[in-house]
Amino acid sequence: MKLTPWWKEAVIYQIYPRSFNDSNGDGEGDLPGITAHLEYVQTLGVDAIWLSPFYTSPNKDGGYDVADPRDVDPRFGDLDDAKNLIKRAHELNLRVLADIVPNHFSDQHKWFQAALKAGRGSPERDRFHFYDANPDGTPPNNWISLFGGPSWTQVEDGQFYLHLFDSSQPDLNWDNADVNSDFEETLRFWLDLGVDGFRIDVAHGLVKEDIGKNHPDPTGLSNALRLDVEMDSDVRNALLESVPYFDRQGVHEIYRRWRKIFDSYGDREVMAVAEAWVHPPINATRYVRADELHQVFNFDLLTAPFNSVFLFDVITRSIELNATVNALPTWALSNHDSPRVASRIGDLESQALALFVFALPGSAYIFAGQELGLPDGELQNSDRQDPSFIRSKGAIKGRDGARVPLPWSGESPPFGFTTGKPWLPLNQSWSALTIEKGSTNPDSVLNLYRKALSLRAQFLAGSGEIQWLESPLHGTKSSELLVFKRGAISVFMNLSHNDLVFDLSGQVLLSSTNGSLNLNDNSVIPARSTVWILN
Repeated sequence: MKLTPWWKEAVIYQIYPRSFNDSNGDGEGDLPGITAHLEYVQTLGVDAIWLSPFYTSPNKDGGYDVADPRDVDPRFGDLDDAKNLIKRAHELNLRVLADIVPNHFSDQHKWFQAALKAGRGSPERDRFHFYDANPDGTPPNNWISLFGGPSWTQVEDGQFYLHLFDSSQPDLNWDNADVNSDFEETLRFWLDLGVDGFRIDVAHGLVKEDIGKNHPDPTGLSNALRLDVEMDSDVRNALLESVPYFDRQGVHEIYRRWRKIFDSYGDREVMAVAEAWVHPPINATRYVRADELHQVFNFDLLTAPFNSVFLFDVITRSIELNATVNALPTWALSNHDSPRVASRIGDLESQALALFVFALPGSAYIFAGQELGLPDGELQNSDRQDPSFIRSKGAIKGRDGARVPLPWSGESPPFGFTTGKPWLPLNQSWSALTIEKGSTNPDSVLNLYRKALSLRAQFLAGSGEIQWLESPLHGTKSSELLVFKRGAISVFMNLSHNDLVFDLSGQVLLSSTNGSLNLNDNSVIPARSTVWILN
């Protein structure tokens, strides 16, 4: 009988290479820095690493402006460094996911440079979205870039090209055969080098429709699509229903072709996860149908409040929707594009929520530094480099706060990340949050994560569905208590600011407060905490 694929209930650790560890003192993390510290990653108990882009790039958008997707940018090393990283990860039983960016290239990519020279109507321009100006000289439509400002930039001969992100990131035309074949070559290139799969950036954005039409609220729509912009959920959802350039039906034909490539690698169990923030949520299940991709990110927890009703609804809906296509959900509390969870909902709350989602069926994604309890970095405007900050003239602070480098050791910045000047400054307040201190403190967030992931592997992974015992629709104990049973484990999360009394029986395996609990007929679940009980 075939065993369950490795990725079904994996824990995957996201590494932003520029911020992980610097091996040569230039102030930027690199591939050798990652390779040298993979043993640390292994001690967390994760199954795989996901590497944000390390390809040749002008770095206008943190590497997501790719100039050559089949080579390594010198700031990160070279192809031999990539091969060594993959080899060492596999020696440590860690799978490797590479980031692939199919929505756009850098304007420094040879294709775009050729398109600028070739002119109107050329095969070179057909690889992108070049359009003539309107009769009054304005761009083809009023769409707003997700980084602020118009989605169109005019070139010397008067035509405009589309870029949903920065002007240095021209969108690719996926109706063009060259685009399709080039990305298939890129997939095979990295698979042949040994990667185990891909995270697909803007997976829902490859196909555009109604390019000749204006949108009734382009600025609102642009803001609704940003995880770092706060917005009323009803307003956001209404805007997301009207987006003309995401989640078009044509993307699924692309991923059916890609799935055939993945499956051609036999028993390696290659997987791909889609970054596809779509509305309504049921649309996400289309990306994980049996002949498409393997996982799709669930973004709801990246913006979720620490609220029992909201969390119950999100978790229940995610599990039920994925079940309709025989898939399991993914769970993520932070990533490189969103505020860190500790800053967003608080220290105790973020630890409680992490333990809660680690016990759920499906895969868990951890953004490097989350396991330390890191908040967002505190930056001066002069430090910020995100194109959204620059294009919006500071109105949008951008994502730099979540990308501040990791603190490894010592008592003062840069905490062992580099021997030079870090590309973003580390905060002195992080002196108690270094990996060195976390490793030696039994009550640290780091050791809480290590314990949780070890117990998850032992008791929870593969243990089937959950049964709600206390929730807004089940039980009567408290509207701020969520409890479910999965396998032999009962998981209690107290979302209130007060200790709650609950009849418990069994062995306490873990508490997010790291305090001991005395089990009796009236056991206390500490405020803003999660407890795992072995029944």
